[in-house]
Amino acid sequence: MTGVAGVMALVLAETVAGATLFLWVSPLWTEVKQGFFKLLSVILTVLAMLSWLSVEAGIVGPRGFADSEILRATTFVAGGATVLWTTLLFARQQAAARIVGLLSVPAWLAVLVWMGGAGRQSFPLALFQLAAGAALLGAATDGLLLGHWYLTDRKLPRAPIDRATTILLVSVVVAAIAVISAGFSGVEMSTAINPLLTAGALAPWIALGMIAATALIAALVKAVLKGERASAVQSATGFYYLAVVTAFTAEVAVKTRFLGTPGGPVTPG
Repeated sequence: MTGVAGVMALVLAETVAGATLFLWVSPLWTEVKQGFFKLLSVILTVLAMLSWLSVEAGIVGPRGFADSEILRATTFVAGGATVLWTTLLFARQQAAARIVGLLSVPAWLAVLVWMGGAGRQSFPLALFQLAAGAALLGAATDGLLLGHWYLTDRKLPRAPIDRATTILLVSVVVAAIAVISAGFSGVEMSTAINPLLTAGALAPWIALGMIAATALIAALVKAVLKGERASAVQSATGFYYLAVVTAFTAEVAVKTRFLGTPGGPVTPG
């Protein structure tokens, strides 16, 4: 299976898994007000539902995900957990929401594990590539929304966004290694997303370029946050907008090759 559905299933699952992990495993629960979790919960719920729909579309056909029924069930459970902790937050059941939120982390990681079985390379390498993508997209997403939250909570210290930026800096290094591990040779892949990605095996080079841009943006955010004025966080948030775009573009580019066949011809759709 190649095409938009398969690629988006991978990228959306990475985004939700990474953002959920950094949200619940970090000390944010004791640092920010509950409104931030509600904001992120709504966005993650939408992305989780889109991920499930993409999986449903991506498992059909002879090139569908391996163990498709298990992947369908795992994605449904993980998405349901996201919906549940979101509902509990709005019902002001904070303790229960935190428990379900923490349990949703391994649920989304399980989704990535089952997706790893569909990769064209060995399972450990495919799983590493998915984990790297999840770290990159999760850090960029949480960092962007955290920057916006500073507009609501003016008294919030810099530690949370500074930590998120450090995570983003580390994730770009890991993501670059993951792109390189995917190789630079031609693979059978779809032209449905963008024919440019299939021209002369440009996809990994485009991904590396976007990751380098994300690294530069993260370094600029780090430098901006050294300023003491409140406008420093606003500037950092503006940079995070660019980071989300470059990180997302990098993952879409490299994941067009994830499900491909080594050395195969480019196929449409």
